[in-house]
Amino acid sequence: MAVKKGDKVKVEYTGTLEDGTVFDSSEKHNQPLEFEVGSGQIIQGLDKAIIGMKKDEEKEVKIKPEQAYGQPNPELVRVVPKEQLPLEKEPKKGMVLIMALPNGQQMPVTITKVSDKEVTLDLNHPLAGKTLNFKVKIIEVA
Repeated sequence: MAVKKGDKVKVEYTGTLEDGTVFDSSEKHNQPLEFEVGSGQIIQGLDKAIIGMKKDEEKEVKIKPEQAYGQPNPELVRVVPKEQLPLEKEPKKGMVLIMALPNGQQMPVTITKVSDKEVTLDLNHPLAGKTLNFKVKIIEVA
């Protein structure tokens, strides 16, 4: 039976960047990823890629930024006074903070620049603008 929109599936996966760096995997979470196909729970490119696959089938897919986390949006870069950051340690370029949104969701924010008085925060998803490679295997289809 081929996977179709509306099916609940479990998949094992490994996600890598173009340079081979692993950014996520089901092994890291010690369990397969479970979601409803076509419901928007995962990135669009991966959602579309598994349609038509069968149980125990493996596939490698390359997903362009437009089908993943999009291109970086310059409007999502903010400069804030250093004292507004609730940090125990000195902020450094490349540091990732977790920001709580008004709706209760949490979002990673990357520090891209630090001066004496200000810190530049990039609210774009850390994988925005990147091509993602996935190796996926369908474990279960319901």
